[in-house]
Formats: sequence, C-alpha cells, structure tokens
Amino acid sequence: MFRSILSVGGLTLLSRLAGFVRDVIMAAVLGAGPVADAFLVAFRLPNHFRAIFAEGAFNAAFVPTYARLREQGGPGAGRGFADEILTAMALLHGVLLALALAFTPQFVGLLAPGLAEDGARFDLAVTLTRITFPYLALISVATLISGALNASNRFAMAAAAPILLNVCMIGTLLGAALFPTAGHAAAWGVLASGVLQVIVLAWDAERAGIGLRFSVPRLDPGTRRFLKALGPAIIGSAGVQIALFADTIIATFLPSGALSALYYADRINQLPIGVVGIAVGTVLLPEMSRRLAAGDDAGAAHAQARAIEFAVLLAAPFVVASLLIPDLTMRALFARGAFTAGDAAAAAATLQAYAVGLFAFVVLRAFIAPFHARSDTTTPMIASLSAVAVNVALKLVLVGALAQVGLALATAIGGWINLGLLILFARRRGLPLGDSRLAGRLVRLLLCALVLAGTLVLVEPYARSLAARLAFGREEVVLALVVFAGGLVYALAVAVLLGRQVIAPLLARRAKPPPPPPAN
Repeated sequence: MFRSILSVGGLTLLSRLAGFVRDVIMAAVLGAGPVADAFLVAFRLPNHFRAIFAEGAFNAAFVPTYARLREQGGPGAGRGFADEILTAMALLHGVLLALALAFTPQFVGLLAPGLAEDGARFDLAVTLTRITFPYLALISVATLISGALNASNRFAMAAAAPILLNVCMIGTLLGAALFPTAGHAAAWGVLASGVLQVIVLAWDAERAGIGLRFSVPRLDPGTRRFLKALGPAIIGSAGVQIALFADTIIATFLPSGALSALYYADRINQLPIGVVGIAVGTVLLPEMSRRLAAGDDAGAAHAQARAIEFAVLLAAPFVVASLLIPDLTMRALFARGAFTAGDAAAAAATLQAYAVGLFAFVVLRAFIAPFHARSDTTTPMIASLSAVAVNVALKLVLVGALAQVGLALATAIGGWINLGLLILFARRRGLPLGDSRLAGRLVRLLLCALVLAGTLVLVEPYARSLAARLAFGREEVVLALVVFAGGLVYALAVAVLLGRQVIAPLLARRAKPPPPPPAN
C-alpha cells in the first residue's frame, strides 16, 4: 500500500509542479485583474460540478462496488457493471451540458453575481464558461476509467493524467497572442486537456484488459448498490462545493484581486491535499474495500492507521511552512510580471488562514474511507453538510473584517468540524480508528513538526543575510535555503524519533508469494 501511495503521490506531485509552472505563467500573463477574475470564475464552475458529480461522489460509490464485484465475481462482473455506468453517465452529462450551454448567462449570474456590476467582466466570464464547461463531461468519463484502473491496482496512469491539464494550459498561455485574450487561451487549454485525458486513460484501460464499452444499463443488485451509495455521496460532495461556491459568490463582491488571492493561496494549500491526502484516499479506499470484502477487518484498520500517519508525516512540513513563512513563499513563487508584491501579500495572508485547517483536510479521506469501503455514504454526507453549515455561516461573519482571509479561515474551521464529526460517528458505530500504535506515533510526528518550526524561524534571518547582495532572485534563494535546511532537520527528527517504524515500510518491497510445494 505504501509503495502505491508513493507512486500516486509522486505522479500527483509531478502534476502539482507542472501546475505550479502553469500558475507562474498564468500570474505573469493574466495578473490579478478583470481578465483573471473572469477566467477563474469560468474555471471554477465546471470544477465545482466535477467535484460533485465526478471525483468525489462518483469514486465514493463506484470504487467499492466495482472492487466488490471484481473480488467476488471476477473481472468480467466488474467490467460489465462499469460499462453500464459509463452509458448512464454519458446520457446524464449530455443533458447537463446542453442546459449549461443554453443558460450560461443565467448560470454565471447565479453563481458569480458580483460580476454583473461589471458588464465587460461578466460577458467575458460567460464566453469563457461556454468554452470550459464541456470539460466536466470529459473529466467525468476520465474519472470512471480511473476508478476502474485504481480498483484493479493500476494507479500510475490515473495519477499522471491530470498533468495534461497543466501542459495544455501552459501551451495555450505561451501562445496567448493567438487568442482574443489570455483568458481565452487558458480556457481552450482546459478543454483540450479533457479530450487528451480521456484518450490516454482509455488507452491504458485497453492495455490492462478492462477497456470500457457502452452497454444498456440494468437495475441489477450491483447497480442498485451503486445508486444507493451515489445519492448521499452527491449530496455530501455538493455540501463541500456549496462552501466553495460561497467563496466564489462572496469574493465577486470584494475588490478586484480577491478572487486571485484566494486562487493562488488555494493552489499552494492544495499541494499537500492533492499530493498526500488524495493519494492516500485513492489507494486506501480500494485497499480497505478488498480487505473488508475478504472479511479482514483487522487488516483494514491497520491499513487506515498506517495511511493516517503517513499523511501526517508528509503534510507536516507544508503546514509549518504555510503558517510561518507564507509571505516569503508567495513572493518567491509568484511576485513577478503582472503579479505585484501587494498581490503576493494578500495571497500570503489567505494561505496562512487556509493552513489552520490543512492537517484536517489531508487526513480527511483516510477517515472517510472506512465508511465508503462499507458502502456507507450517508454518514460522511451528514458530517459534510453539518460542517458546511458552520463554514458558510462563518464566511458571512468573517468576510466583513477579514475579506478573503475570512473566507479561507472559515474553510479551515469547517475542515476540523468535518473531521471531528467523522471521528465521533465512527466511535458511535464501533468502527476502529486505526490501531494501538497510531496515537503514539502522531505525538512523535507533532514533536518533529515543532522542531521544524524552530528551524524555519532561526534559519530565515541567516538566509536573508546570505542573499542580501544578490542583484535578482533574492526571495527565491532565501526560500530555497530555508526549505533545504528545514527539510534536512525534519528528516533527521523523523529518523531519531520514529526511525525504522515509519521509514522501513516505505522502503520495503512487496513480498513475493512463497513457492508452491514440490509435487509428490
């Protein structure tokens, strides 16, 4: 499991690094003005719906059902089920896409009402949304194929496919002069990436012998189980997206640049969530589903415990850095071209607020997995909606004094409420939360994080004095020195306080099955 997490996390990290390059180019080309705001609205809308109907809800219902059918009935049973779901999904998204394209002005007006006060910005957002929205249908098909690959223990291509989004957007942004605006260039890059992701994933599925075909949907037991899990999963995922919709809606009433500050801060905040949290959830869900289908409850609890501590181990440096050096991070990464030092300061304050809830979001999927692996999507839905209610209420309270920083802080608090409710519900149902070793290891990881925090505070002034005479690239050099020193000290602290207990499973190769006994 650890090697699969590292594989998914490594490829996701590569995708995020490509995304960082994309964001650096986008910041320099788009800046933080009206065109950037219009594109970010057009980019966020299909992504919100993708998270509701595709990655979040769909995987929660599809992967356990597919894994169970494959475990109990063989590959043919799993493939037949996937074929039927593919057909139903294509029909659903065809209708949704037609409605979205026909009513785009009303759609944008409902979800980003603040743009209506600026006619040019609103019209541009409508135009760009019509370009980006088909991405939803394409990425939903890609998600289905990825789920089938993951449940078949094939993680690499599904984790690598999102890299294409960044590659396509980089290409179109570099050729922005060929488009009416840089926003048009970025939007066409989004659409092109959806087409390419479907193509490469379909190719990998064919190579694996699990290529999908259109098939008439039937209401058999597997499909009924899937639909029963899908409804609450959609509502739960919609709850999370309601909070993000609230960010978009409220931010459109704030001064120009607030949406961009939220976007760039969230991009850094999403790096550990994507590289660590999503990688852990991607691997843990099919792992627990298979173990529970085989009756191995203890093995499922052990897998969850190791996944949680692994997530905390890798996320701790991001949490500490986002809390202690957000200004340095934003200046070094984005303060160039049309993105000013003032823009970087606004994004840094927003990043610091997001970091308050980063641990909660990174481990969230590991605490959701025990419910989803048992085809229980209702309990996580209740936890999600409860957290969202508090989250949205806090946004309305905090935005007046803190602007977009208040939106980010409310999101962070909502993450902790969601996690706390999942733990409470799991205990009430008698579900194991890890094993006896988990609590002690988490305490030691916290000590490692404190050592790292002290290192960052002490090293930054020395790094600034070393870089003071540089004519350019000063902030980049300071950040590199601080990150190198902090990473080295953190690795040493982990080695001393946890040693082989955590490191050995990461380096271990999968055990080979014993040879068959000799024939008599």
